[in-house]
Amino acid sequence: MGAELSQTPTMDDSCDDPPTSAVLLDSCHFSHVLFNDVEKFYVPGGDVTCHYTLTQHITARGKDWVGIFRVGWKTTREYYTFMWAPLPAAGHGDTAVQQKIQFKAYYLPKDDEYYQFCYVDQDGMVRGASVPFQFRAEAEDDILVVTTQGEVEEIELQNKNLRQENEELKASCAKLQQQNLELQEELKKTQELQKSLESLRSNTEKLELELNSLKMENKHLKEQSDCTGAELQQLKEQIQNVTSEKERLENRLRTALDHMDQLQSQVLNYEKEVENLSHVDQDKTEQLETLKEENQQLRLSTAQQQHDLMKELEEQKHLFQVLQAEKDEADEESQKLRAENSALLRHLSQATELSPLSALPRAPAATPAPGAGDLLFGNPYSAAGGNLGAGVEASLRVCPLCGELFPGDVESSQYEAHVRSHLLDCPMCTESFENKQVFEDHLLCHRLE
Repeated sequence: MGAELSQTPTMDDSCDDPPTSAVLLDSCHFSHVLFNDVEKFYVPGGDVTCHYTLTQHITARGKDWVGIFRVGWKTTREYYTFMWAPLPAAGHGDTAVQQKIQFKAYYLPKDDEYYQFCYVDQDGMVRGASVPFQFRAEAEDDILVVTTQGEVEEIELQNKNLRQENEELKASCAKLQQQNLELQEELKKTQELQKSLESLRSNTEKLELELNSLKMENKHLKEQSDCTGAELQQLKEQIQNVTSEKERLENRLRTALDHMDQLQSQVLNYEKEVENLSHVDQDKTEQLETLKEENQQLRLSTAQQQHDLMKELEEQKHLFQVLQAEKDEADEESQKLRAENSALLRHLSQATELSPLSALPRAPAATPAPGAGDLLFGNPYSAAGGNLGAGVEASLRVCPLCGELFPGDVESSQYEAHVRSHLLDCPMCTESFENKQVFEDHLLCHRLE
């Protein structure tokens, strides 16, 4: 739908000059605005109506204008006359819009040169151009003027050349438009890459600061490690695994530092390397913290073990003293028992010699009474009263430990074997015990010695 005829002022009526530009034809977009129904010539002295179409590639603005240019113009500053382009009706979006402007006869050229309409936006850039036309009389006058076939052919040749030049200009404009779009895309990509580069530089600076902080922390840790060298030497066997892990972490840290020194020359791989370095530094920090905690726990464990060992040693010493005292008491009691045994044996021997039955012949199986030092637990006949004579000795024997009675004709070796079966012999010395607890305490004393 066409717009109403423009009532905007011309360059002579307006105080503002139209926006122009010194940009050459190669930078223009002639296909954004299409001029329609352009005559080959316009009769001088009459108004001229310019019809054009706004395509979806252009958005009309308040300072757009349509000018009449003499063919051969180089910049938009070379217009002959102009009219402000009216804004299209509301609702214009991605569809084409028909527009028209009327040029008053007073402002039109008076010569017969070739002219063309050009649509110029408010940035001074040409967005469309028409085919050339002339301001001259009607065709009947032309017949009178054109008197030779040669002139007609020359005009036709000129028109053909102009049309060919116009086609070439359109093709050039389309090509330049495509190149402009490609350059704009490349410029956009370049700007995005520039922003990405700036971001990478900023991240690199932050990482360098973090790296310096890690170096200072590592130096501090090394100084602390030197200070605790004496303590670590004493616990070497217990923290050998921790030391190996620490050396492995230090090797990984040196590798990471060497890798960071090369980051300046690897701009294209910043993002990936920065991410990897961030993870590596985080793992190192966690492992160092873990190492500190394990070292502290090891110290506490070692101190607790030493404390428990000292406590156990004190308890063993105390137990040894108690057992030693019990051993001394047992030795003293043993000595008393041996003395009593010897006295009883002597008394028995004396009673046998004084007995009137001593002259009687003894049974063949009778065994002589043991000597004073042969029995460990006194006279085996003390259970019978201790004052029995030889006849009683020959007829009865009593176990001093369990009270079992043996006839007199039992062999002494059998009787002694029965008595010894009640005893516990020490495998480390010659002592024997009838009390199991005393025997175990005696063995423990041997172990502590």
